[in-house]
Amino acid sequence: MEAFSSSGLLSDPFRSPDPNIVATSVIGAVVLLFFVGFSLWRGLRRRRRKPVRVYMDGCFDMMHYGHCNALRQARALGDELVVGVISDEEIIANKGPPVSSLYERMTLVGAVKWVDEVISDAPYAINEEFMKKLFTEYNIDYIIHGDDPCLLPDGTDAYAIAKKAGRYKQIKRTEGVSSTDIVGRMLLCVRERSTGDKHNHSSLQRQFSHGHGQKLDGGSGSPRSATRISRFLPTSRRIVQFSNGKGPGPDSRIIYIDGAFDLFHAGHVEILRLARDLGDFLLVGIYSDQTVSSVQGLHRPIMNLHERSLSVLACRYVDEVIIGAPREVSKDMITTFNISLVVHGTIAENMGFLKEEPNQYRVPMAMGIFRQLESPLDITTSTIIRRIVANHEAYQKRNEKKEASERKYYENKTHVSE
Repeated sequence: MEAFSSSGLLSDPFRSPDPNIVATSVIGAVVLLFFVGFSLWRGLRRRRRKPVRVYMDGCFDMMHYGHCNALRQARALGDELVVGVISDEEIIANKGPPVSSLYERMTLVGAVKWVDEVISDAPYAINEEFMKKLFTEYNIDYIIHGDDPCLLPDGTDAYAIAKKAGRYKQIKRTEGVSSTDIVGRMLLCVRERSTGDKHNHSSLQRQFSHGHGQKLDGGSGSPRSATRISRFLPTSRRIVQFSNGKGPGPDSRIIYIDGAFDLFHAGHVEILRLARDLGDFLLVGIYSDQTVSSVQGLHRPIMNLHERSLSVLACRYVDEVIIGAPREVSKDMITTFNISLVVHGTIAENMGFLKEEPNQYRVPMAMGIFRQLESPLDITTSTIIRRIVANHEAYQKRNEKKEASERKYYENKTHVSE
């Protein structure tokens, strides 16, 4: 038997190679080239693939966690989310006066972590001209809306054209909150204060949290339809969906700011933006309902703790929240969360804290890690409530109209998965 050795090959350089070895080598090379080529082709295709751009519009007036969850769901249907904010004029023509200006509503929408681009002065109803603009100028692939109907004053569907074009997708409406609910809560608070009703000394918010609506009496004494107060059912899954899911790094500069953050508004967004710019990680403390009531009165907060927490978590400048934070910032708390700086805005509901005894920030002040930030906008939760009160009748009429459509939605709704 002839032994195979490298020396044998060298001694006979003209010896013919084994055809089986040659065939195996050729096949292996071809297979290798195929897989390398296929991998490169897939990579190029992935890089060249046009991102799916989706569009969602709305008034985003009295913006709340329901709006934010709708934007989260819309973003999940594509790669980029473009949001149209309806103009003040269009809102007035179709629904009544908005509570917040277009600038404030644009600020709120632009701060939501799932939004990539914002369009101002969007129309209330999508017509052929605007839909063509979305498809050509903004490269929109699909138009998104919730499963609740959006009807024009004449009763027609505001998204009929998009549906007909086959470029419409539907998401699930977030249960438990609507702008109508929130306005109803404020109107109820106004009524309770104006009539001096002392029948229940607990915070009205606690009634809202448990879905206990009250009827508002009309001028003639006949009861109007009850405002739907709250169907909010907090779940751990929702909090996870809104969270970033990441903690600070070992060397992160952690900034802490606290407050009620009731009726989350543009003023909140701007002070959070400034706070986040001071460090690597923004931790926000959100006071409990009881704490807010003890400081601001029994009719506050309008939104309960979990509702307020979700609104803050949806803000792109916020990394984490403490749900039910203590009002006093202690040394133990600073150590536990490794806080580098505690900040507070110059515009807030309670600006008397510097004169209080004990001062809630006395520890970070003594440590030299407290700073007041100049608030960019002169807006507080009380500002929003005053706007409602000033136009009480218009908002009451708008709510009565909306209540009928919301009641019909809840009576006829079917399950839609997220």
